[in-house]
Amino acid sequence: MDWQAYIDTEKLGKWMAGQGLGDGEVTGAHLLGGGTQNLLLRFDYNGRSLVLRRPPPHLRANSNETMRREMRMLEALAESDVPHPRLVAGCPDETVLGAAFYLMEPVEGFAPVNGLPAFHASDAAVRHRMGLSLVEGITALGAVDYEAVGLAGFGKPENYLERQVNRWRQQLQSYGDFPGWSGPQAIPGVETVAGWLERHRPSSFEPGIIHGDYHLGNVMYRHDSGELAAIVDWELTTIGDPLLDLGWLLATWPGETPADDTIEGFRVQPWEGFPAAGELVEHYRSRTHRDTSSIEWYAVLACYKLGIILEGTHARACAGKAPKATGDQLHASTVALFERALGWVR
Repeated sequence: MDWQAYIDTEKLGKWMAGQGLGDGEVTGAHLLGGGTQNLLLRFDYNGRSLVLRRPPPHLRANSNETMRREMRMLEALAESDVPHPRLVAGCPDETVLGAAFYLMEPVEGFAPVNGLPAFHASDAAVRHRMGLSLVEGITALGAVDYEAVGLAGFGKPENYLERQVNRWRQQLQSYGDFPGWSGPQAIPGVETVAGWLERHRPSSFEPGIIHGDYHLGNVMYRHDSGELAAIVDWELTTIGDPLLDLGWLLATWPGETPADDTIEGFRVQPWEGFPAAGELVEHYRSRTHRDTSSIEWYAVLACYKLGIILEGTHARACAGKAPKATGDQLHASTVALFERALGWVR
């Protein structure tokens, strides 16, 4: 990708100088890989390394607002013990680089889904610790008082659980606008799952911060231990029910065999040593005051929501607006997610 077409380093340098980050030139700039289409550029400036994050080249309708929400969340978490990329400066103004963006400190760690270093690959106990620290990341996040850190009004916690099924049912129905889409009938048990969620919805919850897309693909680990280095990709963060993050982890957690996995690419090799899903729940329960007695409901909701999100790419692929291979792969993930949900429902 020709990132220079979307990130003018001369303008960036002038903006950084205006933010009190010193004078100098942007050097050593190179793109970082990631799990999203957002651009991540690492570079050196005034004696320090920084990472810039901005929306994809072809902006979506909410791209700039998503960046603003991410930078607001990272700023709010600055004094917390939640492992996250440290915000250096944010630019909500779209005129500087053509889109909102922010700067953060580099995360010194690795993404487990891209492969384990020898230290982690050779020790099952370290991999077990990786699973437990993954749970500790969301217990720490859910424990943050969102109003005390300035996030009142960041989300709409009122009737959060009551809104979920209808919100995502409408999303699924909207895919009918794509010609050639195989339709909801190609998703096993879609109405069965929706009905079960409506009938078994918890009667109350305690609002808190949620990451919104919590799984092994959105975290980084330290090189010398099984501890989290950072939770990344905060695009879906909001104020809601933090138990949904645990449900999301259960929905995406690799099964006993690769055939049991719901999403391709989330299994880490070697897998031996990672906790079973039940141990993740017990570890969460031991570290929170939240009532986890209905955790299967949150896991089913996560399957429902994520499955419908992924199906959107399949629908676009059917209409020739996304690669067919990608659409087919994500549709298979949708089917697997709903099959996992049906296992909890039945």
